[in-house]
Amino acid sequence: MTEPLVSVRNLSRTFDVSKPWLNRVIEREEKRLLRAVQDVSFTIAPRETFALVGESGSGKSTVANMVVGLLQPTNGSVIIDGVDIAKPADAQKLKALRRRIQMIFQSPYASLNPRWRVDRIIAEPIRAFGLMSDNREIEAEVGRLLRTVGLDPADGAKYPHEFSGGQRQRIAIARALSSKPEFIVCDEPTSALDVSVQAQILNLMRDLQDEFGLTYLFISHNLAVVRHMATRIGVMYLGRLVEVAPARQMFASPRHPYTRMLLDAVPDLEMTGRSRKPVDGEIPNPITPPPGCPFNPRCPLANGRCRTEMPAAMTDGLGTVACHAVAEGRLGA
Repeated sequence: MTEPLVSVRNLSRTFDVSKPWLNRVIEREEKRLLRAVQDVSFTIAPRETFALVGESGSGKSTVANMVVGLLQPTNGSVIIDGVDIAKPADAQKLKALRRRIQMIFQSPYASLNPRWRVDRIIAEPIRAFGLMSDNREIEAEVGRLLRTVGLDPADGAKYPHEFSGGQRQRIAIARALSSKPEFIVCDEPTSALDVSVQAQILNLMRDLQDEFGLTYLFISHNLAVVRHMATRIGVMYLGRLVEVAPARQMFASPRHPYTRMLLDAVPDLEMTGRSRKPVDGEIPNPITPPPGCPFNPRCPLANGRCRTEMPAAMTDGLGTVACHAVAEGRLGA
């Protein structure tokens, strides 16, 4: 079996959202902690696309930022090719690893420096990692990258505001490819784009994965997008992974009630006529989560145990799921 390129183990992140100390003393208030991510574990094999899905506020982007090192985890580890990026034992190995990791951000309007021309934006990782030093070689490489993502090398002389949203995201992808990475974290890379442009960007990312052997961590709330991209899917709810399964298995036979609810919200374009349950309720406040299973206030199968005891993750041949109803056999077909 292939060794995983990325191994996330018991990852957690807590934010202190308390008022200033003096205010808390005067108003006699306790500290307020927001547990954005709790005990998340998964692996990603080389050339695989692992997707994290869930509603807004479920902790997907926080996981993405910790995986690339933009946020320090409160607990747990992120091991990429044998190096723990949160607590590296060897600074030189971490420096070499950083070239192999890139990120495509959600907004193509905010992720590009508006004061820089496109050629400088794309060339920045090349210069920062010392991949090339000759200006002519760098110019030729920038032109090649622009052609790779479907743009013209002459576009390098323009500024980001001269491009559409889809073109800007192509520039962001070219910048991510410029350091010759192996692992790319894609945080909602198409959510700010029109539907027709989304399809173009997703097809481009699939083609680039096949061409360069890339590994993706793909963050999205759009299950239709995930179905097109993912090899395996992890479903997050209120900072926890509630189900992990191969993409085909999850879409054919979801097990966790929350996963079923998300799939019922996807339009049935094939008009199969199967019964569907509308989405009920909203995601709870992560500062004051409900006791027991965090999904119990919205779950049609919740019982007394669900309201008092946190379900443990159970792994079998179909994947991993954390649900008392599944463990007790109460989940219908």
